[in-house]
Amino acid sequence: MKLVPEKDSMGTVLVPENAYFGPQTQRAIENFPISGLALPLPFIYSLALVKKYSATVNHELGLLSDQLSKAIIQAADEVTEGKFDNQFVIDVFQTGSGTSTNMNMNEVISSRANEIITGRKGGKTPVHPNDHVNLGQSSNDVIPSVIHISASILIKELLIPSLDSLLKALSDKANEFRNINKPGRTHLQDAVPVTLGQEFSGYARQIELGISRISASQENLYELALGGTAVGTGLNTHPEFAQKVIALIAEKTGIPFKEAKNHFSAQAAQDACMETSGILKTIAVSLMKIANDIRWLSSGPRCGIGEINIPSLQPGSSIMPGKVNPVIPEAVLQVAAQVIGNDTTIMLGAQSGNFELNVMLPLIAYNLLQSVTLLARATEVFANKCISGISANALKCHSNIEKSIALATFLVPYTGYDKAASLAKRAYETGKTVREIALEEKLLPEETLTRLLTVL
Repeated sequence: MKLVPEKDSMGTVLVPENAYFGPQTQRAIENFPISGLALPLPFIYSLALVKKYSATVNHELGLLSDQLSKAIIQAADEVTEGKFDNQFVIDVFQTGSGTSTNMNMNEVISSRANEIITGRKGGKTPVHPNDHVNLGQSSNDVIPSVIHISASILIKELLIPSLDSLLKALSDKANEFRNINKPGRTHLQDAVPVTLGQEFSGYARQIELGISRISASQENLYELALGGTAVGTGLNTHPEFAQKVIALIAEKTGIPFKEAKNHFSAQAAQDACMETSGILKTIAVSLMKIANDIRWLSSGPRCGIGEINIPSLQPGSSIMPGKVNPVIPEAVLQVAAQVIGNDTTIMLGAQSGNFELNVMLPLIAYNLLQSVTLLARATEVFANKCISGISANALKCHSNIEKSIALATFLVPYTGYDKAASLAKRAYETGKTVREIALEEKLLPEETLTRLLTVL
């Protein structure tokens, strides 16, 4: 790979000849060989969107020529089309403001815009990464804005539709299983009967509330820091710049973004991201409860609870023939654990708002967007590859109810608690059913017992 010298304010650095990024990106690549993790493409595309509409508005305000504006807009569009994905390789663990990633974008768009105008990326070119692509902006207001934009887009276009799919699948099963009685369980012990449909209705309600929570929280993500520039004062930007750029982004995405009411809060704190992450964690915990219940209810096939059957997707063991495992619920559990961990990382990042700037923005961006994406994909898989294919084992449900000691609870209004408890204890010790013991002891007329204990 041929390297060529390029200059920035610190001097000369060698950059790959075919690269569209420039010296500041190259310095960041060399300075942060840490994790091999880069900011996700939804973040990159949202950043390009900010650059596109910044050029549009700067031209409208008379600050950027028609030629430069058109070239920058075309280059930014090409970034969002995925044509330069391999040019954004700076590590997540970089400067805390995300300046390196902002300059990475400025340099790529500048090089491509120059190529559009002159036919070459370098040399004496008209489009400058700072003076033109970054005009009216600072990394300090751009990067917080892009976190909000990219998270909002992913929640709207990916997460909520996936949660809707899971809600529908669970609701369908709640209706399908509404007449299948089975033992309830509390403390992992037998309890009075419920229907399988009632259990699934509880799962559906958890997801319904998750959708409601994440939807309600978005209002705070809609506030964008754009316009605050370096420290929140708006230095070196046109007073109409932010409002106009944000209006164009809102029109493009269909999301009601607006300028932050207070730019000092918007740049120094990341409370909206923290709030969103907390709700994502809540959804993750809901998924963990549901996935674990599905695993237990389908356990067996002969020596477990076995009240439901889940789809068989792949062999479950390299040594035990015929074994099939609950692979989808297990994947969901791992995603939930990751999201819960991400929330802790985001919490620590959000604490690092030192005076006028948070200095863990790339870390917050990476973990927040990962949480949204993982939850969306896992939820879709859970709905389509597991929940929608669940069938009830009605005979096992009925058999489990008949064997349940908790059926003695139905006798309490007629026999009193102590006598019912004694009956339950004898049933447990003898291995007989509550019905059999009650008939032997002639506690109640047979027709009364049949009426009380026949739940199917």
